[in-house]
Amino acid sequence: MLTADTLITVLLAVTGFALVMQLFYYLYFYGAVAFRRPTPAADDGAALPPVSVIICARNEKPNLEALLPAVLEQDYPDYEVVVVNDASDDGTAALLEQLAKRYPRLRHTALPHDEHFSHAKKLAVLVGVKAARHEWLLFTDADCRPVSPRWIRTMARHFTDGTAIVLGYGGMMPSRGLLDRLVRYETLFIALQYMGFALRGIPYMGVGRNLAYRKPLFYEISRRPCFNRTMSGDDDLLVNRLGTRTNIRVEYHPDAHTRSKPPATFREWFKRKKRHITTARYYTLRSRWLAAGEPLSRLLFLGGTITLFFLPVTPLLPAGLLTFRTIVQLIVLHSAAKRLSEKQILLTSLLYDLVIPFLYLAVWISNLSRTAEKNWT
Repeated sequence: MLTADTLITVLLAVTGFALVMQLFYYLYFYGAVAFRRPTPAADDGAALPPVSVIICARNEKPNLEALLPAVLEQDYPDYEVVVVNDASDDGTAALLEQLAKRYPRLRHTALPHDEHFSHAKKLAVLVGVKAARHEWLLFTDADCRPVSPRWIRTMARHFTDGTAIVLGYGGMMPSRGLLDRLVRYETLFIALQYMGFALRGIPYMGVGRNLAYRKPLFYEISRRPCFNRTMSGDDDLLVNRLGTRTNIRVEYHPDAHTRSKPPATFREWFKRKKRHITTARYYTLRSRWLAAGEPLSRLLFLGGTITLFFLPVTPLLPAGLLTFRTIVQLIVLHSAAKRLSEKQILLTSLLYDLVIPFLYLAVWISNLSRTAEKNWT
């Protein structure tokens, strides 16, 4: 029969193991982003290869009006901007024709609307890759905006012979309210994962809001069965399956950031997460275990410490464990938030740290129908 002493011993062992796992993730992986010495600003005298910036858009005319001048007026010697107009009916085509007269770097192509054939964003990406003239491709979304005229230059300083992929940070434009804090905290946390894993030699994923890679890699991933089983996720799968310890670089200098429009409602954010998780099942087994390890150990730790408060042990023990983990968490998040120019999310991160694992579980359960893969993304 399980005695109270035995239960306490087992619970302490599980909670202690979960705490060690939490510290490992925060200090080893996330700390690689938070505490790594920043790379100096881009060298104006360095040799920079030609770049093709690719943007896919469907009914994004207002966003393109704001984005394209910021991209077409970058401080970079040799680049083109390829916009794929994916069956838009909002005047995007006329806008692109007008801008092309002002900006010689702008090139655009279009996918026609077909009532008998529906397709996701991945087809538009393929068209953009085929249209690109240069080997190095730099991707962003139509609702994004580079924060600096040196965005391309700062990303391109990693375009060396031994590099095939460069991960950048794609944050969200700040607004107000709890949803804003949730979205920006989650965006920061995901960046800590994919950047931290990459810096430790275990590429995990990337975000198409700010991602560069060599053109042949797209054709290589497009031949993989996992690529053809999904409607989206070309950026994730390319990094996950083709990234290695030696061919990937991480760039988080402020000049290299992009900012996107955040989802306007919780429902929109939920739908985005549903689309993202459809690709996760095709990650490598190691990546899936690493991605799941942190939230699982977090829930084990929190569940264990809360249970200890109701057992015959001094409350100073669980309180001390919670305090220690929270201090480490806040130190790492504070440094990472400064590094990635995220403000006013530190205190609310304590709330979302508890909430997000349950939100992800709800997304996973909701996604069992696999309806998310039918959306253009």
